[in-house]
Amino acid sequence: MLLLSSNSITSTFLLFIFFFNFSSVFSTYTETCSGIVPFRQRGDTVSITDFGGIGDGKTLNTKAFREAIYRIRHLKRRGGTLLYVPPGVYLTESFNVTSHMTLYLAAGAVIKATQRYSNWPLIAPLPSYGRGRELPGGRYISFIHGDGVRDVIITGENGTIDGQGDVWWNMWRQRTLQFTRPNLVEFINSENIIISNVIFKNSPFWNIHPVYCSNVVVRYVTILAPRDSPNTDGIDPDSSSNVCIEDSYISTGDDLVAVKSGWDEYGISYGRPSYGITIRRLTGSSPFAGIAIGSETSGGVENILAEHINLFNMGVGIHIKTNIGRGGFIKNITVSNVYIENARQGIKIAGDVGDHPDENFDPNALPVVKGITVKNVWGVKVLQAGLIHGLRDSPFTEICFYDINFHGVTGPRSPPWKCSDVFGFSHQVSPWPCSQLSSQQPGSCTNYS
Repeated sequence: MLLLSSNSITSTFLLFIFFFNFSSVFSTYTETCSGIVPFRQRGDTVSITDFGGIGDGKTLNTKAFREAIYRIRHLKRRGGTLLYVPPGVYLTESFNVTSHMTLYLAAGAVIKATQRYSNWPLIAPLPSYGRGRELPGGRYISFIHGDGVRDVIITGENGTIDGQGDVWWNMWRQRTLQFTRPNLVEFINSENIIISNVIFKNSPFWNIHPVYCSNVVVRYVTILAPRDSPNTDGIDPDSSSNVCIEDSYISTGDDLVAVKSGWDEYGISYGRPSYGITIRRLTGSSPFAGIAIGSETSGGVENILAEHINLFNMGVGIHIKTNIGRGGFIKNITVSNVYIENARQGIKIAGDVGDHPDENFDPNALPVVKGITVKNVWGVKVLQAGLIHGLRDSPFTEICFYDINFHGVTGPRSPPWKCSDVFGFSHQVSPWPCSQLSSQQPGSCTNYS
C-alpha cells in the first residue's frame, strides 16, 4: 500500500483547497444539500486581539478565547457575533463555543491546542456509549466544544485548527491514557451548525463529531492526520439527523466518514438513530475505510446517501460494520459513483466487527441489516473485491449491487468475493460475486435506476 509523504500530502490538499474555493463559485449549478442550514451574516464583529489574543505561537490564549465567547454569549447582539482570528498562531487550551456565533479564521490563522494535557477538563461519557469510547469513566472534553448550542458557524479563509495530537497518540501507544482522548471539534445536542473552509489537522482522536445533533453542514473542509495516527476519524455523525457532508478532502489514520448511533446496551437504551445523512463529492485516503457505517449502530442508522466519492490508498473502500450485541438496524443505505484506487478490499459488509463497552451486552441483541444498494463503482489495484459476512440468526437481506467493476493486481490473492448469511441481487458485477447475490431474482432490488 502506498504511503504519502508529508510534502505530497501538503501539495495534494492545497490543490483541493483551490478546487473547493473555485467550485464554490459554481455551487448554484451543483447539486447540494447545504441549504438545510442558512449561512448567516453577523451584524457584530470582534477580534480575538480585542481580548488580548497574541498569535506568536507561544503565548497561551485561553483567557482571550473564553472572554471573547463570554462577551458573545451575554451581550447577545442582534443576528449574533463573528469572532475574527487574524493571521498568526494562537496557542490555547480547550474552549466552548456559544449560540449565534461565527468563529472565523483568516488566511494564515492557526488555532493550536496546547500539549499541556495534565489539566485538560473531563466531562461525562455520552449516554449512548455508557463510558468513554476508549476507557471506562469520563472523557477529555473536545478542543472546540459546543453543548446545547444553535446557529454556530466555524469558517474562514482556510485557516487551520491544529490539535497537536501526537502527545495523545503516544499515550495511546504506550497505554498510559487515563481517559478517552479528546475530539478536535464536538457538538452535542445542537442544531443548525455549519463547518466550512477550514483545515483540521492532527486531532487527538476523532476530528469532527456531531452527536445528538440535527441540521449540520460540513463543506469545503480539509482534514489531515498521519496514516499511523490512531482513531483519527474524519467526520463521525453520531445519533444525528439531517447532516450534509460535501466537497471535502480527508487523509487520516482511520475512517474518513463513519456514521454511528451508540454502543450496545447503552445505544439501544438511548434509542436515537442517525438518519437523513448525505455524503457527496468526498476525496481521501486512509488505511481503514472511506465510507463507513458503524460499528456503533445500536440506535439505528437509515436513509444514508453517499455519492461521487474518490478513494486512494485505502484499507476498505465501503465498509458497513456491526456485531452481535449491537442490536439496532442499518437500512436504506445507498452508495454510488465511487472510484477506488489501491485498496485492500473494495466492499465489506460484516457482522463481526467492533468491541463491546463491557460484559453486560445482550448476545441476543442482533442487528438488522437490509436495503443496502451499491452501484456504479470502479476500482483498480483492489486486492479483494468484497466480503459480506452476515449473521446466522439475522442474515443480511436486500443487498443490491449494480455496475461494479474491480480490477485486481497480479500475483496470489484471496478469492474475489467471500459471502455468508446474505441474500440479495447483482447486475453487471465483475469479478462475478458470490452465489448468494443471485442475478436471477432481483426481488426487492427492482427499484434500481
